[in-house]
Order: sequence, then C-alpha cells, then structure tokens
Amino acid sequence: MNYLIGDLQGCCDAFERLLERVDFSPSRDRLFLLGDLANRGPATLATLRRLIGLGDAATCLLGNHDLHLLAVAHGHARPSKGDTLGDVLEAADRPAIVDWLRHQRLAVHEHGWLMVHAGVVPQWDLAATLALAGEIEARLQAPDLSDFLAVMYGNEPSRWDEGLTGDARLRFAVNVLTRMRFCAADGTLDLKTKDGMGPPPDGMYRWFEAPGRRTAGQPIAFGHWSTLGLMDRPDLLALDTGCVWGGQLTAMRIGPTGHREGLVQVDCDQAQSPH
Repeated sequence: MNYLIGDLQGCCDAFERLLERVDFSPSRDRLFLLGDLANRGPATLATLRRLIGLGDAATCLLGNHDLHLLAVAHGHARPSKGDTLGDVLEAADRPAIVDWLRHQRLAVHEHGWLMVHAGVVPQWDLAATLALAGEIEARLQAPDLSDFLAVMYGNEPSRWDEGLTGDARLRFAVNVLTRMRFCAADGTLDLKTKDGMGPPPDGMYRWFEAPGRRTAGQPIAFGHWSTLGLMDRPDLLALDTGCVWGGQLTAMRIGPTGHREGLVQVDCDQAQSPH
C-alpha cells in the first residue's frame, strides 16, 4: 500500500501510532511524507532517525521547517521561538542527519499525484514544477550548499518570471514549494497571510483557486496549511491537520493508479500553542 502523510513536525509518537494503525511493513508499503518532518514537535531527532531508518520505504519532501533546520545547522539562521531543534543540533549523528536531509525531495510525481509541501503558482505546469524542484534539489546537494543557504531567505522576487535566473529563481521556487498559501493570478505571492478559509487578501487567491492554474486537473497532495485543515477534493488533497497543535496526523491510502482507498487519522497530543 501507498500512504500520503501530512506534516509530522517532530511528533514521533503520533507517527508510530499511525504506522501501527495501518500495520505498516517497509517490505510491502511505501510512505510519502509531505514535508515539515522536523521542528516544533517534541521529538525531532527521533522522527528524523526513524525516517532515515525506513530507507526506500519512505519518500520525504522538504518543507520550510526542514530548510530552516539546514540553515540553522550551517550557521545561516538562528533558532526561532518555539523551535525544537536542539536535540538534532547536539546529536552525535548530526552530520549524517543534516546530510540526509539535504538529499530529500522538493516535489514528487508518483501514482498520478503531484506531491509538494506548500503549493504551485498558476504559471507552472507539472513538468515545470518538477524541473524547478530538481534545480533546488541539485543546489542543496552541491558542495557549496552553505552558499545557497546564505541567500535562500527572502520574499523577493515576489512574482514568477520565466526570465528569473540564479539565486533569485531558486529563492522564488523555494518560496512557492515550501511557503506559499496565497497568490495572484499573475503569480505574485503573498507570504504574510496565514489564515485558513477566511477571505483571501485583496487581489489574491488560495493558490489552488487561482484562475488559469496550469496544474488544474492534475491531482495534487500538499501539507503546510494547518489552518486549512483536511481538504479532500477530486484533484486536491490537503493533509496538514495540525498534529503539532493537538490536532490529528493524517494519511491517505492510495492504490497503484492513485485512486483513494481510505483515510487514516490518529489523535495527537498538543506540543505547541498557536500564536
């Protein structure tokens, strides 16, 4: 069986209970984790070690919190209030964990589903999304990773342009794939608004409702947006159900052709209080 799983955020106990609920076997089943593997939860180190131990049975996407861990580990960001990265940063196997993290994916297309952590701007189709994710992955895996992490942060450029090159191009792509919630029809991002299903800011749309979206009709699974909650539409699956906030950890079982075979959820202990 294949399982698409929402944001773990260091909630290892909930993850273990979910695996027990589905009778997970690494020789038979495959997991697709939709990003934000780390941070805010009580057991980031245990979570990452567990995922590493699963080997090829787990395909892991990087979310904004995972990139934050990389930046902190390389000295290009400071831990924020509410971070729970200390156990990783102080671990004897920190180098191996950080190296594993930078070799994970930014977008995956398997079993008919495009999987990302946050979203896709209207101007990108499936091929463009995977290509841009591949550019970021190559940069993260390059010997000069630290140089990229030093310029990865920032809200500019705010709008997609085919002519974007270099660090600006990759920064925009990182923001789309790991941070975005709202955007305009022309691909301009609003990276400040974090509300759920309330009215979008003026001129903005929830990214999956933007007019002219070139991935319309392509099934997309994503996490990142806990205030949005579970969304199960024919071509859209939002799976961040706020585990770290005391919500649930959610998995969707899918068949070989991508058809949905059932939702599985476990309750989570509250590790953080929403600000």
